[in-house]
Amino acid sequence: MADVKKIATRDSYGNALAALGAEHENLVVLDADLAGATKTGVFKKAFPDRHFDCGIAEANMICVAAGMSTTGLVPFASSFAMFAAGRAFEQVRNSIGYPHLNVKIGATHGGISVGEDGASHQCCEDFALMRSIPGMVVMSPADDVEAKAMVKAVYEYVGPVYMRFGRAAVPVVHEEGFSFQIGKGEVLRDGTDVAVIANGLMVYEAIVAAEELAAKGISAMVINMATIKPLDEELVLAAAKKCGKVITCEEHSIIGGLGEAVCSLLSEKLPTKVARIGVNDEFGHSGPAGALLKAFGLSAEHIVETVVALCK
Repeated sequence: MADVKKIATRDSYGNALAALGAEHENLVVLDADLAGATKTGVFKKAFPDRHFDCGIAEANMICVAAGMSTTGLVPFASSFAMFAAGRAFEQVRNSIGYPHLNVKIGATHGGISVGEDGASHQCCEDFALMRSIPGMVVMSPADDVEAKAMVKAVYEYVGPVYMRFGRAAVPVVHEEGFSFQIGKGEVLRDGTDVAVIANGLMVYEAIVAAEELAAKGISAMVINMATIKPLDEELVLAAAKKCGKVITCEEHSIIGGLGEAVCSLLSEKLPTKVARIGVNDEFGHSGPAGALLKAFGLSAEHIVETVVALCK
């Protein structure tokens, strides 16, 4: 696995937008003075007349996107997760969510892996915020292939969507040609002792952990749950029933994200022992992305430790 190709999903986002822009003239992209960082600059270079820099005014950008969507355009509004989900929350809720408009939010730089930018930019609350908006689809891809397929599926879907993309390069775990379905998870590795349900960069960590667990005689099922809302309830219930124990892994607070969504479902329909791996109700801090992920327990090593403890 050391030779696995690594690509940041924010790059995938920019490339996917440019490819789709060539096919669909009604696709427009808005950014808040961050086209270089969010990679929407790739789209801007190809289609300058369909890229709109709204400046450092994310709330206004969301309202502009809302207005554009009512004219038949399909706007992708882009900024850092902290600003797209956090600073502009009221506009996302009232101008996009409430009228259920066809606006897509592409949020980059989510989670602890933002690294040196520090706690002010390490948004670990965006899943929780966006999940709370009725009708909002919330997703986080595992790699380059899934991210590009996700953007295509989102263009074809009619309704508000929030997508989180990462700053750090992550290993590619999918083969080209992968077909993405909103609201559907996938079993990447079968197992019988514990189900590890992950999204984003934690998917690769879960795969690595499963291999290490196999050497310890523990059979771990690995599920990529890119769509946090709507959750693939059928798959979660089937995995819990088969394994009897579940661990969720996300680069997000354990409050309000994937772990909470899984726990809510299981507590109501199939009470199961669950352990949640994520950011434990604390702010991040500045540092190299890799070191921070390990420090906050977002690593294959910590998944292995958690599984072993859970199985005991």
